Amino acid sequence: MNTNRSLRDMAPGQTATIRALLSTGSIRRRLLDIGLVENTEVECVGRSPCGDPSAFLIRGAVIAIRSEDCGSILICS
Repeated sequence: MNTNRSLRDMAPGQTATIRALLSTGSIRRRLLDIGLVENTEVECVGRSPCGDPSAFLIRGAVIAIRSEDCGSILICS
């Protein structure tokens, strides 16, 4: 069974591997620039009290990503 999971589905403390970026335009370029490329391992390190944005450990840096953008980043765990 192949379900499409995104960064939005991760809870703090979980790790996953980036499978694909579905976003386009300038946000795609920004995500690629911070190292969100296929096969990159990410860890969800926290969420803001309201649930948006979420913080992820990506290649040694903690990056906050909005929920809207998290939905376009597919993962496999």
